Amino acid sequence: MSSNQIIILNGTSSAGKSTLAKALRASITDPFCYYASDQLADAGFRANKHFVHSDERARFFDGFHRSIAAFAEAGNNLLVEHIVEEAAWWTQLQAILAPYDVFWVGVHAPLAEIERREKERGNRQIGEARYHLKTHHYCRYDLEVDTTLPLETVITNILDSWRCRPALRER
Repeated sequence: MSSNQIIILNGTSSAGKSTLAKALRASITDPFCYYASDQLADAGFRANKHFVHSDERARFFDGFHRSIAAFAEAGNNLLVEHIVEEAAWWTQLQAILAPYDVFWVGVHAPLAEIERREKERGNRQIGEARYHLKTHHYCRYDLEVDTTLPLETVITNILDSWRCRPALRER
């Protein structure tokens, strides 16, 4: 197993992944690069809509998943924020990331809170968060957290569990 470390925060839209990622990155003592598909999309990476093929979304996420491994292979520790939308994505990520020390965190909040956040944000399609809840049906986690708890408590739980993970003890 590679010594490169990957922490993946997976959960529905509006579950609190971005807030959690920023706080976790500030609290972790090892150097970690923050990486999310939204960074690429927000920077205009995805194809122009009038040129989009029906499989553009699938190709984008296939590349995103492979890029996680590429960054790790280059020696980077990664803090990845993601919504694993399809069971096939989970299977692909397990295969691609098998050589690495990957710590999966399921990011949760009660549905009413997620929907409240979704409305408050104003930049999400209403119902998107509920739709993405399916991610938790096929992903397996090393730790699951509830972002309605105090942020410091959640960060402490993640860091304590990450530091005690089996992969670390096996080294």
